[in-house]
Amino acid sequence: MTITNKQAPRLGWNFAAGVASTAWTAIVTICTVPLYLHYLGVEAYGLIGFYTALQAMFAVLDLGLSQSINREVARAHSEDELARARDLLHTLALGYWAVAVAIAVGMWAAAPWISRHWLSASIDTDTLSNVIALMGLTVACRFPLSLYLGALMGARRMGLASAIEIIMVTIANLGVAGILAMVSPTLEAFFYWQALVAVGNVLIVRAFAWRAVKQPGSRSPRLDLIDVQRIWRFSAGLAVTSLTAVVFLQSDKVILSKIVPLTDLGRYTLAWIAARSLYVLTAPTFSAIYPQMSALHAHGLLQEIAHLYRSGTRLLMAVIFPAAMFLVMFSTIIFTFWTGDAKLAKSLSVVVAFLVLGTALNSAMHFPYALQLAFGKSNLPMIINTLLLFVFSPLVIFLSVRFGIAGAAAAWAILNLLYLFLGTWLTHRYMLPGISLQWLGGDVGLPLLISLTVVGGGGLMLQALSLPPFATVAVGMMLAGVAFAATFWLTPNLADFVRQTFGWHPQLFSAKA
Repeated sequence: MTITNKQAPRLGWNFAAGVASTAWTAIVTICTVPLYLHYLGVEAYGLIGFYTALQAMFAVLDLGLSQSINREVARAHSEDELARARDLLHTLALGYWAVAVAIAVGMWAAAPWISRHWLSASIDTDTLSNVIALMGLTVACRFPLSLYLGALMGARRMGLASAIEIIMVTIANLGVAGILAMVSPTLEAFFYWQALVAVGNVLIVRAFAWRAVKQPGSRSPRLDLIDVQRIWRFSAGLAVTSLTAVVFLQSDKVILSKIVPLTDLGRYTLAWIAARSLYVLTAPTFSAIYPQMSALHAHGLLQEIAHLYRSGTRLLMAVIFPAAMFLVMFSTIIFTFWTGDAKLAKSLSVVVAFLVLGTALNSAMHFPYALQLAFGKSNLPMIINTLLLFVFSPLVIFLSVRFGIAGAAAAWAILNLLYLFLGTWLTHRYMLPGISLQWLGGDVGLPLLISLTVVGGGGLMLQALSLPPFATVAVGMMLAGVAFAATFWLTPNLADFVRQTFGWHPQLFSAKA
């Protein structure tokens, strides 16, 4: 079976562009974090983690509309359909900017209470209040970005979106590092710069999004609430899904910000950087396959969807699971290299292990989620997440209160293990029925088993040998490469999928393809 859609080569390009963007973001983050720790300290870095959680919490107000505009633009094949998509983008943008203003005003008003009654910090409360207000301004400036990015992704301009992201991430991180080093090593300076960059970012992406959906001679977009009503069922399901997803991803940080000192929250935020590194591949994979699946579904090409779904999962997991096990087995050495603090690195080993394993399982579920949205079944992830929420909420509170940051990390791992089985079962009851066991066993389970055996088992042997740290990490990287090669070789048809999608010819691994 092959991908016959003419957009298959673009799928490979879009994926590569997305990987370049997220990889660069990860590299810049990894390089600048030691500078932040040096100039601001671990406690202040905990506030940056709190800001990240706030940004994700307010993203719930997106209400699934950015995914809706993505889907509408991806499915538009005529000028009339594009005109309707432009009207929808114009109408939604008015609402997004209104919400952005409300976020900025609301955070400014709430900042004194948060600084005095929620956060446990040694920082002066007036300074803390100013910093929180600046956080709100930065979050507000970034809020409309998701809408315009959704339009760009739907138009399959991921290369352009990735280029903008690379430039803006570089300016945001390296620029603020320079400001901390040469101008003012304060949190206020950090967030003033982030707000300024956010304004520039959203204006640039807005301009390119409109260029992507316009045609020469097309009419000006109009306010059209009828189109909003047309997509409300799809968006409503996504809104609830987004709300529960934010609870899953950010409630641990919000709860910890109340329970533990900001220093511990800073340590937890550092551990999350390692776990989020897996999204270097996961996020661009979703961004590339979701519009492609939507387009295939619009043409009724179910066999092509199944092929993309299964082969894409195999390929992603062949990379994610070896990388995850590498981080789990060698996190202490890696964090010692990175932060220069062996005691800090050792204290985070268990936290990193739970967060990385949970994130690896979560990565696998991006494919079922893309499948659900492509079929227009936004109510299905809403149901799945709501069911999981009843388990996760009390679990994260109980474990966080009892075990601190290690308990919060364990709750994340348990959540995603449940998500893997429940989400797979429900998805394949309604879409691509009959492939649940094949997908779980062959496309997810096989790469996981190989990674546990090769990287996990090999890592334990390396620890017993007591090699020098650099040699240990080097051999660990080779073990991860062996696990990838073994998964590639043992997985049917994967070489063909890579050739069709990326134009690459992996003869070395094609023996059993």
